[in-house]
Amino acid sequence: MLWILLFLVGIFAGTFGSLLGLGGGVILVPSLLFLSSLIPGSPAITPQQAVGTSLILIIITSLSSVVGYAKKKRIDYRSAFLFFMGSAPGAILGAWLTKFFDGDSFNIYFGLFLIFMFFLLVYRNKFKARSIQWKIQRNFTDDQGVEYTYGYSPIPAFLIALLVGTLSSLFGIGGGALLVPFMLVFFGFPPHIAAATSMMNILLSSIVGSGMHITLGHIIWPLVLATAPGSWIGGKLGVMLSSKLSGNRIEWILRVVLLLFALRMLWQGVM
Repeated sequence: MLWILLFLVGIFAGTFGSLLGLGGGVILVPSLLFLSSLIPGSPAITPQQAVGTSLILIIITSLSSVVGYAKKKRIDYRSAFLFFMGSAPGAILGAWLTKFFDGDSFNIYFGLFLIFMFFLLVYRNKFKARSIQWKIQRNFTDDQGVEYTYGYSPIPAFLIALLVGTLSSLFGIGGGALLVPFMLVFFGFPPHIAAATSMMNILLSSIVGSGMHITLGHIIWPLVLATAPGSWIGGKLGVMLSSKLSGNRIEWILRVVLLLFALRMLWQGVM
């Protein structure tokens, strides 16, 4: 029964992670912490192990998603690799910082982090009146022939990616929960392109972060094996659903998912 639940968690996390450009860690980490306690005769896994295991699974989800998004020509590779230059050293730093957290403090900080992301998305429209002339202007045409214009500057993009990489490796979330809102609010990315480009960055940074967690012994491989097939399938489903949903609807789904998991983590940390 536990293996079936882990398989279903993989599908759910992979689908929403791919659809929203999150990577799925906001679902995987709290799910792994909860389900591991159901294993008979086995102690609950630590936050460090949940984070490390989540990042391995995020590699699988993001690889599945990137393959699908590449076929649909929705990935801005130039932007993805620029973000990766900042997120890679951040991923190493975040993996090292996990040793300072215990279970309760991890849940509380994770919940507060998700609440911050929720409000950032809710009030993102307030930023539309402020037209920022970024140094780099991007014109991107998707597979439907629709052209989008957005922009950023290298230094702010690098610093944001550094923060994203650190928090993604620290919390095992893949980074999209933070990167996508920044891409939408500050850089003007359209939601579909932001999700696809974020998944490319997540793939690269999760490889770096998980490598650090492997050296620290934070991976529970049986949980990886049980959840990985669902994560791969979910990654594919997310790409399929992205073609059927509007950018505005994807944003609303992201808000609801972030809020629900934030409240869950805060309740678990306080209680």
